[in-house]
Amino acid sequence: MTQLLPEADRMSQLPPLAETGWAAVPGRDAIRKVWKFGSFLDAWGFMSRAALLAEKANHHPDWTNRYNVVDVTLTTHSAKGLTRLDIDLARAMDRLAPDAEIERNHGEPISCLCERHARKA
Repeated sequence: MTQLLPEADRMSQLPPLAETGWAAVPGRDAIRKVWKFGSFLDAWGFMSRAALLAEKANHHPDWTNRYNVVDVTLTTHSAKGLTRLDIDLARAMDRLAPDAEIERNHGEPISCLCERHARKA
């Protein structure tokens, strides 16, 4: 079984991830990040590349896609919290989309491009 991330590793590994947009999930031992891409195709391409990495690592994210928005939560279900697998996958996902817009306010509803277009119409 995979071990939970030790406290010393949390102190050294989580702050750099926070700088890239990863944030703690309230009430869970998990991290979350929301990317906004230029289009649905860009978002889907990111998810496809991330899926290949996740499958290779045998560690799969909880995620949703709404048009150009990809919302990812990482935790290791078998360990009931954060492990090295989550840190490694978060870093790998960050490398896939270094130029995407990051939604840092996870408390507000996140609108996708299709909703913005509908409001303008």
